[in-house]
Amino acid sequence: MLETITIKIKRQDSEITKPYWETFKVPYLSNSNIISCLMQIQANPVNKNGIKVSPVVWDSNCLEEVCGSCTMIINGKVRQSCSALIDKLEKPITLEPMSKFPVVRDLIVDRTRIFNSLKKVKAWVTADGYHDLGPGDRLSQKHQEVAYKLSECMSCGCCLEACPQYSKENNFIGAAAINQARLFNMHPTAKNVADERLNSLMKEGGIANCGNAQNCVESCPKSIPLTESIAEMGRQVSGKFWRNLFKA
Repeated sequence: MLETITIKIKRQDSEITKPYWETFKVPYLSNSNIISCLMQIQANPVNKNGIKVSPVVWDSNCLEEVCGSCTMIINGKVRQSCSALIDKLEKPITLEPMSKFPVVRDLIVDRTRIFNSLKKVKAWVTADGYHDLGPGDRLSQKHQEVAYKLSECMSCGCCLEACPQYSKENNFIGAAAINQARLFNMHPTAKNVADERLNSLMKEGGIANCGNAQNCVESCPKSIPLTESIAEMGRQVSGKFWRNLFKA
């Protein structure tokens, strides 16, 4: 029976300082997750050498794999730390911040780029006022099932961290935004600006930058069919390209 667990954390004091590794030992508690271990370190920030250090900081909220804020690299794999149970992880456990986003401090990264990508594809339902528009369109059961699965995206960044095409050096929009473009192009009201979304995907950093590695769908904690969304939006973008060509 384990009495303690060794956790190695890649730390960084600020955006401009160099990262370093620090090791902690925490009491073993059956069925605990990574967040509970980080809480133990926060309550008693003493490293394995017995030196008191600054508490480790991380991001989390819902603790039930819904908000997407606690994404980090655990034992070399990007995932949600709230659902990572220590009993199912190899020891010692290593924690790192996502590498595709600027580090704010320790395990917290700046995910602004994700939300800017959602803005580019207008990932919202457009409305031109508050007047009564009457009853909404009746949607088939199949349509509802597809849309519901696509809507489970929580902008966690797992697909982007796993994507070999997505990096700090380029402006690729990524699978998450492409998936949301598909979702809102399916919506009875939001599809009114479908062409604007397709125009965004046709620009530099758009869907053409996808290399079809399919890492995104493998790493998605919600099992969203991201490759299907990329394929569907590729078809829509191709159709838009030819329509634009023959209009010219």
